[in-house]
Amino acid sequence: MALKASRRAAIDPFIVMEVMRAANERAANGGDIIHMEVGQPSTAAPRKVLEAARSALDSDLIGYTDALGLPALRSRISRHYADFYGLDVPASRIAVTTGSSGGFLLSFLAAFDPGDRVALAMPGYPCYRHILTALGLAPVLIETHAATKFQPTIADLEGVEGRLDGLILASPSNPVGAVLPRAELAAIAAWCAARGVRLISDEIYHGITFGAVAASAALAEGAVVINSFSKYFSMTGWRLGWMVLPDDLIKPVERLTQNFFISAPALSQLAGIAAFDAREELEANVARYARNREILLNDLPKAGFDDLITTDGAFYIYANVAHLTSDSLDFCRRMLSETGVAATPGIDFDPARGHHFVRFCFSGATPDMVEAARRLKEWRK
Repeated sequence: MALKASRRAAIDPFIVMEVMRAANERAANGGDIIHMEVGQPSTAAPRKVLEAARSALDSDLIGYTDALGLPALRSRISRHYADFYGLDVPASRIAVTTGSSGGFLLSFLAAFDPGDRVALAMPGYPCYRHILTALGLAPVLIETHAATKFQPTIADLEGVEGRLDGLILASPSNPVGAVLPRAELAAIAAWCAARGVRLISDEIYHGITFGAVAASAALAEGAVVINSFSKYFSMTGWRLGWMVLPDDLIKPVERLTQNFFISAPALSQLAGIAAFDAREELEANVARYARNREILLNDLPKAGFDDLITTDGAFYIYANVAHLTSDSLDFCRRMLSETGVAATPGIDFDPARGHHFVRFCFSGATPDMVEAARRLKEWRK
């Protein structure tokens, strides 16, 4: 008799990870790869972080920490909100998590019950809807448009049929990189609070902006903020993030963390304290992203990618390739096979319209971005 397998695992794959696997297989077989698929910095963690990690290995017991994180790290994150945003966020409201992914899981479990309806923009980060589905929640997909840089509006929310229990916002967003102006974020947060809709604010790309200013929802009534050391702080593999919680979710998240994770990795927490003192190195990374962005915005149109969403933040360009293909998955496979440039098909971010889009990540080394543009121009001749 066949053994039972849970239907909760019957979710779509995270396609970008499958693209990365194909690219790595090609590289293992001697192929020359330029990674523009996975959204991670190509730089190592800041020097001060590495030094702190080495010191911790030599002198600290790398064991369990408090479920909500090391008090010293929570206090340092609290100070970051004062320094970076001018906001008074007490350390008691901060929970350290196993990456932002752990934060999403914990926030969804703490805030929602099976069957609850949670709205999110399309295109958007695919794991939102995959995690929601696995937990028995109902993703409510809001089709957004270029006129609003693919960010949802209050009019979009009011047009949703049926009740809403939650809303996930991302600013800067993935895959577009659009930043919600402070006034719009505040208006949406107020709309949610007035209607009993729990706002989950994804702020993992904060710090990586180009002219725009990313506001935080950390003080919005009832909102949950999720951030991470992965992007701006260049610490993807360290699996470290944090949440800013409203008072009513602190204990629920603590109980869930105790049972699901015990704590975030202690070594990463000890090292992460130093990340906030590496601002000069981190800002140099952002300056490199800005150069890469300008190179691609200038050169991709010469390769036939001439319908680009101009980014305000993060390190992505979302390209409309409807004039080149109606199958972005096959298009990206061919591009990888014929040029060695790995990019992510838009269907990862938008199942309905993404077959006409491709996401390019420009967090790599600047010479790699120049070379990728050259290869794509040759490919599209």
